Amino acid sequence: MYHQPVLKNRRTLLERAEKFISEIYFTDCNLRGRLYGDACPLESISSSLSQQRIPFLEAVKQNFEPYQVGDTFGPTWWTCWFKVSLRIPDSWRGKQVHLSWESDGEAMVWRDEQPVQGLTKEGEKTSYILTECLEDDEPHSISLYVELACNSLFGAGQGSMIAAPDPDRKYSVQKAELVVFKPEVRELLTDLEMLVDMVKLLGEGEQRGYQALFTANEMVNLCEPTNPSSFPAARSLAQKFFSQRNGESQHTVHAMGHCHIDSAWLWPYEETIRKCARSWVTVIRLMEKNPHMVFTCSQAQQFDWVKSWYPGLFSQIQHFVKEGQFIPVGGTWVEMDGNLPSGESMVRQFLEGQRFFKKEFGNYCKEFWLPDTFGYSAQLPQLMQGSGITRFLTQKLSWNLVNTFPHNTFFWEGLDGSQVLTHFPPGNSYEMKGKVEDLVNTVKNNKDKGRANHSAALFGFGDGGGGPTQLMLDRLDRVQDTDGLPRVQMSSPDRLFSELEADSSLLCTWTGELFLELHNGTYTTQAQIKLGNRQCETLLHDVEVASSLALCLDKTFQYPSEPLQILWRQLLLNQFHDVIPGTCIEMVVEDAMRYYQDIRAVGTRLLHVSCRALGSEGTTTQTGDSDSTAVLNTLPWERTEVLPLTGGAPEGAPDHQQPCLALVTVPSVGVVSVRDATATKPVPLVSVKVQADGTVLLENGILHAVVNKDGCLASLYLVETNREAISHGCSGNQFVLFDDVPLYWDAWDVMDYHLQTRKPVVEVVSPVQIASPGGLRGSVTFTIRISDKSTITQEIILDAMCPYVKFNTQVEWFESHKFLKVEFPVRVRSPNATYEIQFGHLQRPTHRNTSWDWARFEVWGHKWADLSEHGFGVSLLNDSKYGYSVHQNTMTLSLLFFFFLKDCELLSLLMPTLTWAVISSPTLSCHTQEPSRKRQSSSGPTTSTTL
Repeated sequence: MYHQPVLKNRRTLLERAEKFISEIYFTDCNLRGRLYGDACPLESISSSLSQQRIPFLEAVKQNFEPYQVGDTFGPTWWTCWFKVSLRIPDSWRGKQVHLSWESDGEAMVWRDEQPVQGLTKEGEKTSYILTECLEDDEPHSISLYVELACNSLFGAGQGSMIAAPDPDRKYSVQKAELVVFKPEVRELLTDLEMLVDMVKLLGEGEQRGYQALFTANEMVNLCEPTNPSSFPAARSLAQKFFSQRNGESQHTVHAMGHCHIDSAWLWPYEETIRKCARSWVTVIRLMEKNPHMVFTCSQAQQFDWVKSWYPGLFSQIQHFVKEGQFIPVGGTWVEMDGNLPSGESMVRQFLEGQRFFKKEFGNYCKEFWLPDTFGYSAQLPQLMQGSGITRFLTQKLSWNLVNTFPHNTFFWEGLDGSQVLTHFPPGNSYEMKGKVEDLVNTVKNNKDKGRANHSAALFGFGDGGGGPTQLMLDRLDRVQDTDGLPRVQMSSPDRLFSELEADSSLLCTWTGELFLELHNGTYTTQAQIKLGNRQCETLLHDVEVASSLALCLDKTFQYPSEPLQILWRQLLLNQFHDVIPGTCIEMVVEDAMRYYQDIRAVGTRLLHVSCRALGSEGTTTQTGDSDSTAVLNTLPWERTEVLPLTGGAPEGAPDHQQPCLALVTVPSVGVVSVRDATATKPVPLVSVKVQADGTVLLENGILHAVVNKDGCLASLYLVETNREAISHGCSGNQFVLFDDVPLYWDAWDVMDYHLQTRKPVVEVVSPVQIASPGGLRGSVTFTIRISDKSTITQEIILDAMCPYVKFNTQVEWFESHKFLKVEFPVRVRSPNATYEIQFGHLQRPTHRNTSWDWARFEVWGHKWADLSEHGFGVSLLNDSKYGYSVHQNTMTLSLLFFFFLKDCELLSLLMPTLTWAVISSPTLSCHTQEPSRKRQSSSGPTTSTTL
């Protein structure tokens, strides 16, 4: 038979093939238009609207009204339940039949009282398979329920995915019908799609791309869309092409199904529970159909939710875990933020996660799994090693704004020298779609070519859930070993890392933190959440210390293990990487604040119980007597501090003792009565003097502090060393305001150009005046104006025997797209500043020599940052802040960022100090009364209770 020669016009042949499978063009005559056959309407559909997320058994008892496709319902965050009755025509015998369902919300199909399939248009899941091949003995009349959440895969943002949700949005079902699905058309479409993508991705310089082009063109020649008998010949051409194999040296891609579900972000926690169920039940259906499929899934909290709300689904997950297809990974309670949680919190993330995975699935996780967080503490390798984990997978550093991270596979070394094998999927995504582009990028972007010949490819819709689809699996199956592309195998994390470990001799090592050069506004955004986290971390620490001491003194004391586990899990949940950073919607913030309040309420009660147990061992006399007041130090070193008392001054205290204040010395992790803790010898007192020029001098024998009329520090002088801390000609405690308009990620990002918009806050509302005249404590107060709506009121405090000045700051904050900081230019020169991190500290440069240096214009730290030279240094301490900047000799603490706050926000800031090693952790004082609220003391959060 004569065959026309193939012309060499690449464009016409390529576009011909594209149009043949197009969803838009020529669907009346192309192959795509033949994907579905006959259709018929549903027998009936009715709906019931609920403001709450109710269980299935409650939902089916509601009153259902007739529903017409296209009718709207809502608003956002409501749930609409649909009762669907259908009958499959007898004439569809032998055909695959789907319920076609398209809506602008997230849906779940329920059948026989069990969830069976998630549906979402954004996740390319718009049909539920009723039967693979209709048989006579199958039920043709079926009743289903569809649970539809009034929110999309990414919440309900007004005009933009990351915008605040539109609370009044209405939703609808656009399509609800029975259709005949033609799997043979789908197979052919997938063949042609992969060939077309190879043509485009391999380009004109690769002969393999031309082979793909000519194969696709010949398939179009052979295929007659209206004649299924022409399909086998076309498919055989594709199979011949895809079966042409690679060489032995080809890169291997380890494909793993994945479904990253943010535990809260653009939707509240409660919706995440349903997202997990919708996504994972769909994965189970795919596993039943594809026994080779592997799916990786992290976050013990999400498993625990599903276990509680969907026990039948959880049992199915446990089955496929045993089969080796559904693979729990990560080892943590949630995918937490990698910077802000304390060291103890990070240990608890691993402890609670690993315990859960071992109990429910029989194994500990070998890999730490944290694809989407905003930086990685240098302490993580040691914490991983201590949790039995030696492997780490993430990819977020591919988002770096300035510098390209130089590795994809490497050893990461922490503070103590601990190393973990680390892998960044070179495709730079944790939600690939199994396309040729994903595979080509995996090889092209690999920065360790020659050192590592294996990479991961995580495929499936993510962030809002969704997970893999059958189409993604089919794509990957086509190209398992196809010349021109990397070798692809369905794999597991263990198999990937085992291959990498086996050939790791050439891998490089990265030492220290993995700093993300983006999203650095998250160190400061949503100050209330940061404050709640720090206070609750402190409270739980104190409860455990007090309870442990009580148990040591009284073996009958009931250690509150179970209540503490519940509280810790609540706190760990709020450390999810879109909650504690503040990158979530208002509903999530409200949820988080309720959790913090619960932790405070229950934790305080537990603290009272343990302190009463300590008091019963002989430290308490009569209520109201000063002898009945005792102090508990929860820190591992002796403390001497001024503390407020709820009663009067202790008996025997010096005459100069101020009412309700006591200078006490308390041993490390110890309890002592105020009588025994109070100094009996005279101590240097604090004097507060207004000087001739209107400034105020505070002195305590250790420090001289001069405060200007506007509240700035004119001088901070260390007596013993005869050193001035404030830089010549400058002022400390200078509040400054910056514009905050990022490139895109509002509330995530603060860009380097914000530094060009610096405006000092200088308008004085109320000049400095004496608030406390001296003795054990001296203080001054003042108020300055940020804007017409916002003000700052601050009390500057100096205590007796104290080597630091305290700044208690209250801000009435009604600003949007503004960034408030406070600066301290100091007389210290050092090329590096030191910042507290989890169980250690980290040094970062104070200069901007390289792009790596100036990309760190805003960095994170925990309770303190220090700038020291030989023999002298200055530190900033705080009780709830995480954003810092130290450039040359100016130390800056970030205070408030972006958000408009409805109420005044209390910022208790401890800064600066001239000694920093022993004053940055909590202390706990116990008194004769029982106030239930938290209050701030000189060294961090304290809680009051009865002994």
